[in-house]
Amino acid sequence: MQPFIALVDCNNFYVSCERVFRPDLIGKPMAVLSNNDGCIVARSQEVKDLGIKMGVPLFQIQQLVNQHQIQLFSSNYTLYADMSARVIATLEEFAPSLEVYSIDEAFLDLTGVYSCHKDPIAYGHRIRKAVVRATGIPVCVGMGPTKTLAKLANFAAKKWKNTGGVLDLSDTVRREKLMRIVPVGEVWGIGSRTTEKMNQIGIHTVLDLATQPSKRIQAQFNVVVARTVLELNGIPCLELEEIEPDKQQIVCSRSFSRRLTEYKELSSALAEFCSRAAEKLRRQQSVTGCITVFIRTNSFNPQEPQYQRSVSMKLDAATQDTRSIIATANRLLSEIFRQGYNYQKCGVQLSHIQPESSPGQLELFEYADNGLVRENRPLMKIIDQINRRFPKTISIAATGLDKSWQPKANRISPRYTTDWREIVWVK
Repeated sequence: MQPFIALVDCNNFYVSCERVFRPDLIGKPMAVLSNNDGCIVARSQEVKDLGIKMGVPLFQIQQLVNQHQIQLFSSNYTLYADMSARVIATLEEFAPSLEVYSIDEAFLDLTGVYSCHKDPIAYGHRIRKAVVRATGIPVCVGMGPTKTLAKLANFAAKKWKNTGGVLDLSDTVRREKLMRIVPVGEVWGIGSRTTEKMNQIGIHTVLDLATQPSKRIQAQFNVVVARTVLELNGIPCLELEEIEPDKQQIVCSRSFSRRLTEYKELSSALAEFCSRAAEKLRRQQSVTGCITVFIRTNSFNPQEPQYQRSVSMKLDAATQDTRSIIATANRLLSEIFRQGYNYQKCGVQLSHIQPESSPGQLELFEYADNGLVRENRPLMKIIDQINRRFPKTISIAATGLDKSWQPKANRISPRYTTDWREIVWVK
């Protein structure tokens, strides 16, 4: 049976989440800002039409913001994560298997469904209507015999309104017609450097790439690009990942709302990041064998002395205990901290990650509990359970009470769906 894949992608997801609870902003220019309210990370179509690029610093476009009365929001990741879960729950009703690709898109395996519904376009519209009805989030649906073609179809469904937000590239004639007019850089997995190299050898459109021999592409690029060529020709090479793979690295860092100069302040912030990273580690039932700490000043301010350093430590015994991770991170911080600098950012990276059930073989003369803090997994499990039910109820004392360094979020919207105190009111 020929595979049939759909990619469902939310339109301007962060903006759409805000508009669900602020319908008065539909059709008006609005944008969502990054941590510290520094840069644009999501734009409505109206903002895109003004030529405002993704990632541009807010201060550079302040005049446009004032001129066009662009509504700005701080990132509300609690709201976005919950709305994403609601979208995925709705999509699960339409396919026997599903891969959550990112916070705002998912692949659906419609192979068996397609044999029952002879009109895939109509089925795609059913999906769109169901998601809007259940969540208020608009989506587009791209379909095809491979994941790469479904991605390409979704791109076209978003770009050209006459598709009605749904496009099926199973038909080879329609597929070739689209490939002739789409630049090769729009293909899933083809980055800017690869695009530049392809342009140099005469590959400019998607069709140019699709008509290349896969062996030649593999010789000139790599096996991943060669698989992309096969996928563009309707030959599946990428399977759906129904179970999200464990992260092999976990990084937690933030830019501060004010410059930090004292070791104690940096230590408290770093402990906060270690706590979050450890929670993510335990959520996927893993342990870490290596910890990296990094700090830096503001490289965009040449008037200030510049300094940035990082340092790593391989652990004798893999751990998932927040206290042990914080203790190691503080030891590393003390090695690289230097007085006299205005620090803008610090963070922690957990690597050498492996399942908690098999944390690796010990050396002949080491012990499983020879870390700075004796491992206590039941304690960590209880803390996680309490904090999931009552967020931020229990924290490690090392994180401190002074949180004035935390990123600015002066324009953040309420957590309408996850906090009883901020639930939407209808008057």
